[in-house]
This record gives sequence, structure tokens and C-alpha cells, in this order.
Amino acid sequence: MLLNLTILPGDGIGPEVTDQAVLVLEALAEIFGHQLQLHRKNIGGAALTASNDPLPADTLQACLSSSAVLLGAVGGPAFDHFPNHLRPEAGLLRLRRELGAYANLRPAVCFPALEDCSPLRADVVHGTDILIVRELLGGLYFGQPRSIEGPAGSRNALNTMRYGEPEIARIAHIAFDLARKRRHKVRSVDKANVLECSRLWREVVTRTSQNYPDVKLSHMYVDSAAMSLVQRPRDFDVVLTENMFGDILSDQAGGIVGSLGLLASASIGGSVGLYEPVHGSAPDIAGKGIANPLGAILSVAMLLRYSFQLEREAACIENAVGTVLNRGHRTADLASSGQTALATPEMGHSVIAALADSGVGQAVPEKEKSA
Repeated sequence: MLLNLTILPGDGIGPEVTDQAVLVLEALAEIFGHQLQLHRKNIGGAALTASNDPLPADTLQACLSSSAVLLGAVGGPAFDHFPNHLRPEAGLLRLRRELGAYANLRPAVCFPALEDCSPLRADVVHGTDILIVRELLGGLYFGQPRSIEGPAGSRNALNTMRYGEPEIARIAHIAFDLARKRRHKVRSVDKANVLECSRLWREVVTRTSQNYPDVKLSHMYVDSAAMSLVQRPRDFDVVLTENMFGDILSDQAGGIVGSLGLLASASIGGSVGLYEPVHGSAPDIAGKGIANPLGAILSVAMLLRYSFQLEREAACIENAVGTVLNRGHRTADLASSGQTALATPEMGHSVIAALADSGVGQAVPEKEKSA
């Protein structure tokens, strides 16, 4: 199969982790006989520096012409004083909108080898396997009007949370469809005791659930959900929620499983999927070679699964990551006191070695390999 991808390294540690993710993808493509067509483009701060635009036209066109997009990270303190429309994050928000990527999928899985890395007791976090389905193009992040107005000392700020029934229904369908492939449970998170948007959200999700009698739906207020995630993370299967709540809860879930550096994400719904690690650009460690590339590598697994339906290849990457962790390999964010931490390239090479050691290449008959 031809895999036509746009690679957006971005800012901070983005180039370092995407480099390793691409190396893993190249190794996997060789094993399974896939062909890669890769286009590298700028986004975010790197694009601002080069062209004064966080999402240049050639970057957008390359993304729209690809089958999928792999992103590193955007942002950095050097751009904090820029107006909103020229900040690196504006490029990413616009890209999501242009791609029509309304559904953000964020798995939070506790690998058995990393149970001791969680701030929770091992018996609490053991078996945690959560998929957060976050609506990505509505809510406070995109609602209009928005403004800061008035004279200094008495200014007022305004943001608008807005959701329509079709927006809620389409993300709900995504969550229920995914639950059917997992443990058949959806927990919808809202704030329906306070917010009109959440009341509509709960109504539409409940109505949509009638099309999925085999999936158990439950509702929970976001504050209760945040507490329950810490107390009983195994109770959660698919978590369905709106934009801002999902942004917060997915980071909390990352802390539960040990490190944001482990978390991958997929933004889907349009014709082109966008895949990126959940962590930010981490400018404080950029260039030091110590960033954890596993979130980016696991994002490649999601890319293969959701944009190309290559389930076997995706599982091979996930199993290789599990093997590496079982062997005790750790980057600095995961290493315990006195434990040797691998550099970013070393962790990438460890995953590639685990792929080779798995024998999967010998298990793929030539007639099954893609031309």
C-alpha cells in the first residue's frame, strides 16, 4: 500500500520525536512491503519564523493532498507576545478546522511495566485502558463572539460556548461506534446542572444512544469525572465529552498512566486524519535529546489504524512499545532514581529493534505484502 503522508515536525521537541516516529514507520513499512511518500512542511513557530504565518498555504495544501498528517508539537515562549491569530497554536487550530477533524481520540493505557510510574497505587491503576473522545471544533475554543474590551483597569473578557445538535450527534456516533470495538461502555461527561450547552449535549447523546442498544451509556458531571478518574480509573472505557472538558481530562489521564510523553492522539472525522502526541513542545528540554518519543510513535500506530485500516501493523508498533518497556528501557520522564535514562534516538532504536525481534517480518508471506 502507498502511504502518502505529510510530516509537520513543528516546534520544541516536535522535530526530535517525529524523527523517531518516522524511523519506526519506515522500519515497519519495510517489513510489510508498504511504500512511503513523505512531505515535510512547517507549522506553528517554525512556520512563523520562516514565513510569518503559522499555517502557510503550501503546508495546508500538502496536508489536504495527503492521506494522513503526523504532527510533532507547536508553541513556545518566544511567541507568547504575538497576537492570537499569529500564535503557533492558531496554525494548529486552523489546520484541524480545514481538515474537518472534529473527533479527537486520546487513549490512556497503563502499560503493566509502568504501573510504578503512576502517582496512583499500582493496584488502582492496574488495567487502566481509557479512550477519551473529545469534540474538537466547537465549544469555548471556537465560539463567537470572543473579546477583551474596555479601558485598562476595568476590562471585560468574553468567550462563547456554543454547540449545535448535529455537532453533538456526530461525535456521539463516533464514541458509540468505538465502544462497540472495546468494552461496550460510554460515559458522557458534561456540566448539565449548570450549562445549557451541557443540557443539550446530554439530551442529544441520550437520543443517539438508542441506536446502540448493545452499548451501556452513563452520564457524569465533569467535576465528578475528574475525581473518579483518580479513584477508579478502571471503571472508564470510552469517555465522550466536549472540547474544553476533553482537553483537561485527557491531560489528567496522562498523569494517571505515568507521563504525557506516552500519550498519542488522533483527530479524525474529515477526509484526512491528523495524528500527534499529546505532550506540548517542551521548550525547556528541546535540543537536549531527552524527550520521550513514545507518544509520537504510538501516534503512528493510530495513524495506521484509523487512516489506513492497517490493524495488524498498528498492533505491531503497540506491542513493540510494550516490549521495550518490559525490557526496562526508559526515557528521563519515566526513569526512577538511579535508573539509566535513554536518549530520544536510543528509545526510537529500541522500538525498531523490538519490531525486528518480534519476527513479524518472517510471519508476513510475500503474497500478503503490499506492492
